[in-house]
Amino acid sequence: MSTVLFNTLDLALLFTIYQCILFAFFLVLIKKGKKQSNVLLALFLLSYAAIPLDTLINFGEGFRQFAISFSANVFYVFGLAYWLEAVLLLFYVRSLIYKNFSFKKTDLLYLLPFFLYLIYESNAWYMLDSDTKIAILNGYHIEAEPFYTRFINLFRECFRTFCGILCLLELRNYQKKIKDNFADIEGVDLTWLKVLTIGFLIIKVQAVFITLGYMTSIDLHFSINYPVLGQLSNFMVMFLISFLIFFSLGVSNLFHGMDNSTSLPLEKESIDPEQINALTLYMNEHKPYLNHLLTLDNLATQTFMPSRQLSQVINRHFKKNFFEFINGYRIDEAQMLLTRKENEKITMLAVMAQAGFNSKATFNTFFKKIVGMTPTQYRKEQQKT
Repeated sequence: MSTVLFNTLDLALLFTIYQCILFAFFLVLIKKGKKQSNVLLALFLLSYAAIPLDTLINFGEGFRQFAISFSANVFYVFGLAYWLEAVLLLFYVRSLIYKNFSFKKTDLLYLLPFFLYLIYESNAWYMLDSDTKIAILNGYHIEAEPFYTRFINLFRECFRTFCGILCLLELRNYQKKIKDNFADIEGVDLTWLKVLTIGFLIIKVQAVFITLGYMTSIDLHFSINYPVLGQLSNFMVMFLISFLIFFSLGVSNLFHGMDNSTSLPLEKESIDPEQINALTLYMNEHKPYLNHLLTLDNLATQTFMPSRQLSQVINRHFKKNFFEFINGYRIDEAQMLLTRKENEKITMLAVMAQAGFNSKATFNTFFKKIVGMTPTQYRKEQQKT
């Protein structure tokens, strides 16, 4: 890194720290929405703010000298955030997609590397006297570090990458299961969170290669320009945090929480024929599908049936997910509306709304899939008869 105090990279790191801290306070004090998710995102941002601060203290010449003169104890303390930020991002993703998200004892396993590293760092650094610490810092060269410290760093980056992969798997599971819980999914936009998760995963994978790069350069004497990759990663983080701030402002409106229990494999319980008949009768008589906000939980309440049992009935007996089941009824309703002569003058959007659809794209796609033609074509065919 350049010895100039405020070079371009330093400014990028400082700006990242500023963004993270500012948005973290905004989430906790101002932003409405799911409080648990806001707190977890704020903690993730604060932990991520510590990472560029750790970089500045350890590798920024001007910052490093100031830190040494201030206190040797500020070294490595912010590096603990490396072991937390990926875990907090995973918890944040889970808190968004599961409405009943709560911490379990098994979640402590994700924090185990953090506590182990804290114990290691306490013994290896904080137990030393001040003079010894300053002497080590003044004579520090990355090439002089013992091999095991580089191995620890490699494990750290692999662990962060593993957590990033888990985030993607959680999103994939949510995308697969959401149609079992909601009949209108147009308002659920996963794009911003996918970009965010994939972006941070790329940075973590890049960090693995950077670590391998400097291990190769030091231990195998095979020169790789790993500092350039590190600088590129720092700029990517700055832009990703900006992206996060811009797109997460409306996150509470984009996600429908899913019951975590419904995402578990369904047990092969017998289906009660009376439940099938009661559900069919209720759908035909009360037409709950006309409500475009209908969810699995809503229908379960109306039919006095547990959500999990209702999901099994729909999936195993009707061979459909909730999304297909409800929209199938809506297509039948739309067909009936289009066959009535008094509806010849009403717009297709009106037909769509009366049938319970809230999305033109879903309406057209499902209609063509089930009927074999577009709603407009179907209307014309009906007018010929």
